[in-house]
Amino acid sequence: MTLTPSYELPLQRALEAESVHIFREVAATFERPVLLFSGGKDSAVMLHVAAKAFWPAPIPFPVLHIDTGHNFPEVLAYRDAEVARRRVRLLVASVQDDIDAGRVVEDVGPHASRNRLQTRTLLRALREGGFDAVFGGARRDEEKARAKERVFSFRDEFGQWDPKAQRPELWQLYNGRHRRGEHIRVFPLSNWTELDIWNYIRDEHVELPPLYYAHRRPVVERDGMLLALNEFLTLLPGDEPREAMVRFRTVGDATCTGCVESTAATPDEVVAEVAVSRVTERGATRADDRISEAGMEDRKKEGYF
Repeated sequence: MTLTPSYELPLQRALEAESVHIFREVAATFERPVLLFSGGKDSAVMLHVAAKAFWPAPIPFPVLHIDTGHNFPEVLAYRDAEVARRRVRLLVASVQDDIDAGRVVEDVGPHASRNRLQTRTLLRALREGGFDAVFGGARRDEEKARAKERVFSFRDEFGQWDPKAQRPELWQLYNGRHRRGEHIRVFPLSNWTELDIWNYIRDEHVELPPLYYAHRRPVVERDGMLLALNEFLTLLPGDEPREAMVRFRTVGDATCTGCVESTAATPDEVVAEVAVSRVTERGATRADDRISEAGMEDRKKEGYF
């Protein structure tokens, strides 16, 4: 008996088709789109779908990485290999450049993170590049502020988002109208879930950084999270490092991205693990989302992805 891959089921086919439609709509409507690429699983799937949307032609827009300077080395290695394989142009905007120029001030101390500083760097990169549409890999199931987003999310000339002034999207009709200096954030994976993402990764054989699969590494437990020991993490009094078998459900700044204990070392095993999870990946492993009850929404209003 031949098993049908999950993405060939009606729901998975519909999700991919919707994302392909969104990519093509943007390419036909906007002058200078760009795809945000963090090297995480969602941006990897987004890039994979974009390649299918325009095949056999190349992807007709560059990818942009907002580099905090606190990245996992495995993610940077994957980023460089993936853009080379896809033959797309990589743009890198550095948070360190903004720190050096005095445009942002870096927090100090053991809990310091550059995550919030990304917003200023992102807005600078979009302004300098003249980009009018920005693809992001956010999904509505990740976090309640992201659940409020439309597929086409308008940003004003300051890069700000108003959750109370969003445009209707009936019958997959998207309004991309904007003035010079304004832009649209576009989320092709809005209607996907974490399980949909992993089913697609498995069935489409999407390459990912090895961090997403179980491996042994030194960790420290802090605030109910497991943080991987790395050059950017400052040990605090009372921290007790240990070695554990872990994997990452999401990848971000190495100072604030946690991992989970797991033995899931293949896409099939991750699918089985995610299927029974009752906590979203950001809720379980991102310290930057714990700033306040409305932490993500506040950052999005300032221009965060």
